[in-house]
Amino acid sequence: MFSPHPNLADEVNRGIVRSEIEGGVFLNDLPPSTVLEIQTMHHRYTAVLLGGSEALLSGHPEFCPEPVQVAIAGSTWGGSMLKLQYVGRGMHLEFRHPQYPTPIITSPIQEIRDRVQLPALELHSRPHGAHT
Repeated sequence: MFSPHPNLADEVNRGIVRSEIEGGVFLNDLPPSTVLEIQTMHHRYTAVLLGGSEALLSGHPEFCPEPVQVAIAGSTWGGSMLKLQYVGRGMHLEFRHPQYPTPIITSPIQEIRDRVQLPALELHSRPHGAHT
């Protein structure tokens, strides 16, 4: 559990505590090919993790209507302090898009879901009526 740091502003300490309560996920804790659905106040993003901070991101009508490879920097509380490679509820996702010179910051994240992709079923061919 987080203990407030005396050298950090009260606002920063409150933000850190809030992120621990509301929850989130560190990208480094997830394997590549994990699919996250990130619902912000205004859009629903889909992020297919590629490893490290890289992801295929879609869900914004202007910046990523189709999947585009981005670097997810992490999440902020709206200021300059960034929780690196973290996607947190109540925070703003920050990512770098290859066609824009400055980072893109989303509206606050409301929900994060790990969309499980089930492996394809392997069907064995058997003559009709055959039993094992």
